[in-house]
Amino acid sequence: MTTPEWLKPGIYGAVIGAVFIGIVGFSWGGWMTGGGANKMAHAMAHDDVITALVPVCLDVSRTDPDRIEQLAAIRAAKTYQRRDAVMDSGWATMPGSETPDRDLAEACLAALEIDA
Repeated sequence: MTTPEWLKPGIYGAVIGAVFIGIVGFSWGGWMTGGGANKMAHAMAHDDVITALVPVCLDVSRTDPDRIEQLAAIRAAKTYQRRDAVMDSGWATMPGSETPDRDLAEACLAALEIDA
């Protein structure tokens, strides 16, 4: 099939325009793929769950009979080791779970700094 000569500039313009719109849309327009949106939603849900569990961590720390010793150990630890100290205290281990959560320990530590 032969394409009329007058139609070629229109076809080229449409193809170049579509590519340009796609690049601009994904770069600056806020468009994203389904995978990117799913990853963003997963991260936001994880952050919300951690935020919701911080009061549970604080309550566990308040009811711990060894609270004073644990807080002293956390304060005595170096700054980069404090999260591990909170995890070792068991305060970042949620009821029904066997292992502590690192993100929860960090959020609980930030709340304890204000609270303690």
